[in-house]
This record gives sequence, C-alpha cells and structure tokens, in this order.
Amino acid sequence: MASVTALGEEGPGGAGDAAGAGQPQAWLSVGMEGAGEPRPANHCIRDGDFVVLKREDVFKAVQVQRRKKVTFEKQWFYLDNVIGHSYGTTFEVTGGGSLQPKKKKEGEPTAETKEAGTDNRNIIDDGKSQKLTQDDIKALKDRGIKGEEIVQQLIENSTTFRDKTEFAQDKYIKKKKKKYEAVITVVRPSTRILSIMYYAREPGKINHMRYDTLAQMLTLGNIRAGNKMIVMETCAGLVLGAVMERMGGFGSIIQLYAGGGPVRAATTCFGFPKSFFSGLYEFPLNKVDSLLNGTFSAEMLFSEPKDSATLEESSGTLGRKQAAEAESEDGLAEAPESNLLEEQETLEEVSQDPEDKEPKEKDGKRDYIQEKQRRQEEQKKRRLEAAALLSERNADGLIVASRFHPTPLLLSLLDFVAPSRPFVVYCQYKEPLLECYTKLRERGGVINLRLSETWLRNYQVLPDRSHPKLLMSGGGGYLLSGFTVAMDNIKADTSLKPSVSTLESQEPEEPAAKKRKCPESGS
Repeated sequence: MASVTALGEEGPGGAGDAAGAGQPQAWLSVGMEGAGEPRPANHCIRDGDFVVLKREDVFKAVQVQRRKKVTFEKQWFYLDNVIGHSYGTTFEVTGGGSLQPKKKKEGEPTAETKEAGTDNRNIIDDGKSQKLTQDDIKALKDRGIKGEEIVQQLIENSTTFRDKTEFAQDKYIKKKKKKYEAVITVVRPSTRILSIMYYAREPGKINHMRYDTLAQMLTLGNIRAGNKMIVMETCAGLVLGAVMERMGGFGSIIQLYAGGGPVRAATTCFGFPKSFFSGLYEFPLNKVDSLLNGTFSAEMLFSEPKDSATLEESSGTLGRKQAAEAESEDGLAEAPESNLLEEQETLEEVSQDPEDKEPKEKDGKRDYIQEKQRRQEEQKKRRLEAAALLSERNADGLIVASRFHPTPLLLSLLDFVAPSRPFVVYCQYKEPLLECYTKLRERGGVINLRLSETWLRNYQVLPDRSHPKLLMSGGGGYLLSGFTVAMDNIKADTSLKPSVSTLESQEPEEPAAKKRKCPESGS
C-alpha cells in the first residue's frame, strides 16, 4: 500500500523492530555533540535517555532514571538494570521490581505442541478443564516462580490442551503468556512508534491523526535536511518531532503557537540532543497579522510582560501543565523532572527551617528572579529571530495540523512561503478542507491542489493464517496539499491591459476587410 511504503521511507523502524533495526540514522551519527564518541555507544541505553517500553502492541514513553518507579501494564519496576544494554533488549520483571534480560530458549514451542488434535468440536468450555485454581496460581507467584513455569503448569494441568488443534494451542499459550509473563522490550523512540502509541491510547491529543497520515504529510511536505519549515500544529508536538527527526538537526523550523506557549510533550519523548533545538524557533500566532501588515516591531514583544505579566506567567505554567497532563493523564509518557523545576524551587522554599528562612529566601528569590529574567530575554531574542526569518518570506514548506479552522490559517501563512514550495494541511474532517480548497482556488497562487484520505488495514501474517485483522480504524483524517506559485505574473498581466486594448482596437479591421473580399471573389 502507498501509506505503508511512505512509512518505510520514513526510516524510524516499525512497531515490531525489537532488535533495533531500521532506527533513524540521520541523527544517530551527526546529531550527537561529541564527535569523538564511538558509534556503538549510541545504541546503548544511558541514564536520562528517553525510551519506549513495549509489551505486545502496547507502548509507553518514559525517561530512564535511577530508582524511579515505573508502572506499565499493571506491573511496577525500576529501570536501573536497563542502563548499559542495547536498544531492543527484552527484559523480564523479577522480584523486587528489577529487570533482568530474558534468555531465549530454543525448542520450547515445539516441545509444548508435540501432540495436537484434529479439531475442536468435542471441546466444551465449561471452566472445569483446568485443575489449578486461582489460589494455586497465587501460591506459585508467592513462591517466586517465573511466568514461564506458571504457563507450563497450566498446560500440564489442562485436560483439554492436547485435544486442541495446533493453532488453538498456540493461541492458548500466547494468551497465558500475556497474562502471567511480565516481558518488556525497550526500544528507541521514533515517529512511527510514538504516533502508534498516541493513536492507540489517546487519539484526541493528536487530533485523531493516524501514523500513515503523518507519513503522507512528511512525504508531501518534502521534509528534508536543510529546509526552512513553518509548522503550525496542536498535536502535542508529535508533528513537530516528526519534522525534526526527518531534518536531522539541519535547517530551521518556525513553530507557530496559540496561547501562552507551545505544547511539546511528544517532542520531548523523542529525546533529541540539544543541537536539534538550536534551529527551532517559536512565534505567537496572534502576531502574524502584524508581520503581514508591516506593523510588527520589537516593542510589541518587549511590552508584553509589562501589560500582561501575570497572563504570560500563567500561560507558561499552563503550557508546562498541559505537557505534563498530555503525558501522565493516560499513562502515555512520564514528564521529566526538568519540566517541574519551578515547582520544586517553590516547594524547597516552603520546606525550609524558620531559622535559615530569611537569608535563604532572599538568595532563592534573587536567583529565581535572575533566572526568570534570563529566560524572558532569551525567549524574546528567539522570537525576534523567528520574526526575522518569517519576514524573509522564503520558507521551503508549510505544515498545518491544528484543531482550528484551516482556512484563515492557511490563507495568512501562505504569504511566508516561497514560490514552488509544498504545503500540507491536515484536518480530522473533510468539510473544512473543502472550504479551504474553494478559497484557495479563488485566491490563486497555488497549483496541484489535492484533497486525499489514506486507507489503511492491518494484516495478520502467520503460516496458514494470513488474513486482514477484524478490527481496523475508521479513518485517519484528510490532507489538503499543493504547491505555491509566484503571483507577480498575474500582476504583470494586469499592467499590460492598456497595450492589449490598443491591439484589440486594431483587430476588428482585418475581419472586416476579409468579409468584404469574400463577396467580391464570389461575384
């Protein structure tokens, strides 16, 4: 299928890349700041790295921290033993919440499925085929018996297991292993894995954007290293992270945001190095009109803290809280501790002793105010740089994927895109894009407009059991794509109207003469 091919070209590796194959090589070799660092170290998990935990088809993004309790699929454990192992390693949860690498045993499935029945017509599911009770299974767990041994005990104490067909036996073993074996695979974050994770657990946070639709956006937008891209998205930073991964740290990205600040919960889960963020700029959406009208000035940004200091502070904390909520509400990801620095500082100030309270409060407040001023100045500087980049009006592409109506966004942001450059607009529904399509045709300046919807269906590929899966997604959204063209030719044609009118005034003379000649020749 076209969507699957696009994902394959994306390069991050699929959901089943447990061995770490097909990982994004664009930033593994050039993204790290230390050029002298050996390449194999990039494939090892280190303290502070962002990873994705995988169990069957369930994913969760976390940050590796020592002595930090992680809960995943009703299992709690620590990630201390993960450090130093390579990505794609499978671990088993043992007693005390520690993770141990799982050793593969050859020949185990064949031993379990030696004897099999011809059909399942004589098997009655009355709940009496299993001799072990729940108390017996609980006693086995209390004694510290591993999940593999519990599954083997269930097979031996089942009166109907040997009468089942080979396919039914495999299904039974898989079901019991999922229930009693706590096996977790640690994989590297990528666009495909994170998009599958968000779409499966909480699609509303990414506007119900399916991973094949995201792959089509990256392909139609011609995202590549060295581009100057404009991104307007409200998908928790997933689209922004996908663009940053495809560009590999080269080029510049201007992110437009609404409200107090951009939400980048999913972008943080990628675990990009610091060098990637040097080319990332942000600019408020409510200042775009002033840029287009030529009334934008640096004072507009510098006057914001005086007029609305409380608004900016509350919106900044709101953006961080939204990022934390986007990660922790449904257990998709766990926010790093760096996002809660201000809250920790305030908690430390409150928990101080009364004797040392006054001097420490003064020093803490002074440091806090200086740090806050430094952040504000850095933010203003970056916004002015973003305004300068937008004012050049030579962006190499535009990506829009927001919950707002796409028509006013696209009509205003297209002025910042250079001619012969692609633009892609995503929307969950078709009707807003139809209106946008009509407005663009009336406006002009665009060609090759195309409104499309990708269709995706998963297949189960097993020996003698390959078939489409029964459950499939109803839709992954719609895309409106096209290319910009220069508007100067149209203006030049209008300026040539006087010369055209003089030519038109001379044209009627020739047909008149020809009409006179016709009757003369006939006579």
